[in-house]
Amino acid sequence: MANVDFSVRDSFGTKAGVIAAAAGSAIGLGNIWRFPYVAGQNGGGAFLLIYLGFILVIGFPVMLAELSIGRRAQRNALGSFKKLAPGKPWYLVGLMGVVAAFMILAFYNTIAGWTLEYLAQAVGNGFNGKSSDELKNSFEAFQSGTFRPVFWQLIFILLTGYIVFLGVKKGIEKYTKILMPLLVVLVVIIAIKSLTLPGAREGLVFLFKPDFSKISWTVILDALGQATFSLSIGMGTLITYGSYIQKNNNLANTVLKVTAADTAIAVLAGIMIFPAVFAFNIDPAEGFGLVFIVLPGIFEQMAGGYFFGILFFILLAIAALTSTVSIFEVIVAYFSEELNMTRHRATIIGSVALAFVGVFATLSFGPLSGALIFDKTIFEWFEYLSVNIMLPLGAIFLVLFVGWYLGRKNVEDELTSGGSLKVKLLGLFMIVVKFIAPIAITLVFIYGLGLIGKKDKKKSEPVADEQAFANNTFLPGRTIELFT
Repeated sequence: MANVDFSVRDSFGTKAGVIAAAAGSAIGLGNIWRFPYVAGQNGGGAFLLIYLGFILVIGFPVMLAELSIGRRAQRNALGSFKKLAPGKPWYLVGLMGVVAAFMILAFYNTIAGWTLEYLAQAVGNGFNGKSSDELKNSFEAFQSGTFRPVFWQLIFILLTGYIVFLGVKKGIEKYTKILMPLLVVLVVIIAIKSLTLPGAREGLVFLFKPDFSKISWTVILDALGQATFSLSIGMGTLITYGSYIQKNNNLANTVLKVTAADTAIAVLAGIMIFPAVFAFNIDPAEGFGLVFIVLPGIFEQMAGGYFFGILFFILLAIAALTSTVSIFEVIVAYFSEELNMTRHRATIIGSVALAFVGVFATLSFGPLSGALIFDKTIFEWFEYLSVNIMLPLGAIFLVLFVGWYLGRKNVEDELTSGGSLKVKLLGLFMIVVKFIAPIAITLVFIYGLGLIGKKDKKKSEPVADEQAFANNTFLPGRTIELFT
């Protein structure tokens, strides 16, 4: 192992900083973008009810388990397993998390860059007077281009790298404490505006009134998948962030606040989206195109739409940025501690590597769209291997490690900070991480592989509304599973 002085390791300075950073990791494009359209595809209220149940039963304990690994070891994702299980192959779980983080950022920065393009268009009033077909054609032209998509991708990498470059306390904690409150304010403002639209009541009824006839195994598994990965589980971010949390912090209370914030933002996003969708007679199951095609058209039709369009795309960019920062920290922490690099050098090398590899993912929608490997583009391979395979496998082994290897005694010692804090329902927590969570995440894993449930198999087919989107070159349906 590299000769690193862990006694001078950076850490979060305040409890508010811990919550802001962890919430920033969990709250991403999936809350603002994916949750509303997946809820729309799965019947609204019934999906929401099942999702909330899974967040409480599965999401909360698994997030707590991952944070506890990082804080107990005070190491990066790979180093944590090496320290807690010396000489054992458990370190491969951490290595898989680091590799998954790199692959995720290789294509996540592509989508994050799109938010900056659309923010620029919103500021320049670029949606003015465009029909839905023109908005669709405009998005496809941008997506399949060369310079602009790559330019915005690189800008996003620079923004992410700048924050991580500054360190845990002066970079990640400082900026997430600014960005997360701003994100909440923006969601609330746009949600209030959406509630004033004519026909908003129908959107609220759709979101909050369960229609139990809509429930199927597909709906249940979609809700389970959203809950399982909504909290950034399995990619090493929570282990890494957990390692920066001081021992006097009550992890259970922190996770409770983070899961509450993550869920609240997802529900607020639904309140923000569905009243507007119903007010303008849009199908709530519009899917991927909802953000980049449908919503710009809605903003054009509503009073003050120019202003709210700008706010919305600022909101999307912030949600993406807090997630990219947390994922990139996994890579930088690994480089720093396992390869004995300074943080600055690790950040620069990581940024350059991501920029180089990520360009190929971005160009997969344009010049490299025909460069297929076993019928998948480069972008799709990054997405498929990380989201469908590495993340669920990492989450499965993570809970098995906590439940079966660390065991109750070590877990209790960590969660109670050596007996100085009280932790309720520890027995139930251990049952979940030993038995319930591994089974649940395994179901999500085989569902994502298309082995159970009703999933589209064709490469370019979106998840739903095939008639409207079958001819578009949108992301594969499972891609948005990541945006958490």
